[in-house]
Amino acid sequence: MLLLEELQAIDCAIDDKKSEQAGYQAGIAELEEGLAVVRSALADEQARQAEFERDKAELEAALLAEQDNIKRSETNMKEIRTNKEFQAVGREIAAARKQVAELEEQILQKTAQLEELQAAIGTRSSELSDLEERADSGRKEQQAVINSLQAAVDAAVSSREAIIKELSSPVVRRYNQLRGQRHGRALAEARDGSCTGCNMQLPPQLYNTLFKRDELHFCPHCQRILILKQEQG
Repeated sequence: MLLLEELQAIDCAIDDKKSEQAGYQAGIAELEEGLAVVRSALADEQARQAEFERDKAELEAALLAEQDNIKRSETNMKEIRTNKEFQAVGREIAAARKQVAELEEQILQKTAQLEELQAAIGTRSSELSDLEERADSGRKEQQAVINSLQAAVDAAVSSREAIIKELSSPVVRRYNQLRGQRHGRALAEARDGSCTGCNMQLPPQLYNTLFKRDELHFCPHCQRILILKQEQG
């Protein structure tokens, strides 16, 4: 029974350390998620910047085309002989100049949007750089704790294996089965006639039998292995 108590104490310690590890690993995952959010936002802004730059380039190309059209039309006007043709070309030039004004306004708007977006990208890039630095430091600190906990787990596992070798296979199988069924607690102390595992009253005969400490006894309610730490007066 003493070996089983020691085994459960080791297993509980291992469970606690693994739970701590999981907490630190979740902390690392949270850092990575935070980085991913900022990186995604930055990538979106950079994609919008590239789109704005393409739009601006297209507007500038259209502007140049319209300006060339105006120049050609103005050159052609010098060779026009009829008033009707002169008026038609004049209307074309007026329409082209209106289009030029609209394109210039759109280019100005797009330039302002680009400048605003570039400023946001600069801020986001700085934020990401700071966050990456903090995340790297935090990741290293948490990983160091995880490694330390793992060293303790490895040592506990070695102690556990040594105890397992001293127990019979059927007892070990039963113990492991109960651990899986009872949230890691295969043993429960019997105290004042009750099982502390499920708080149910034990049959008096069973409780009295525990004082002999000669074999394994199980709680009839939760099936845990019963232990008696001290005799009750």
